[in-house]
Amino acid sequence: MSFDLNLRVYWEDTDAGGIVFSANYLKFFERARTEWLRHLGVQQHELRQQTGGMFVVSATEVKYLRPAVLDDMLRVTARLTQAGRASLVIAQQAWLGDELLCEGQIRIGWVHAQRLQAERIPAIILERLT
Repeated sequence: MSFDLNLRVYWEDTDAGGIVFSANYLKFFERARTEWLRHLGVQQHELRQQTGGMFVVSATEVKYLRPAVLDDMLRVTARLTQAGRASLVIAQQAWLGDELLCEGQIRIGWVHAQRLQAERIPAIILERLT
């Protein structure tokens, strides 16, 4: 199941030429993952308070296909492709209409919030996500 988030490209997202700076796609992907989790009933702030853990990005692989520009309205997607005991892989894409602009695979791992050591994802969270 894919989750979609619509995002407008603002001046702050672009370089001097009005083209989205490549690293900003990672910010767009982060926003979509956060809203996807929220949609599934997983509030990251509450999660940290209740479990002492949190998700962190451990790996990214991004492919840039076409540029987005100032004022474009993008549709950014998030779709779970792999769920392990301590990490998830989420496929993400940024679209302008029917045109794919950017795609990536993002691995997020579960860590203890203070020690930042890898731990198993709590079962209640995995149940909501899978």
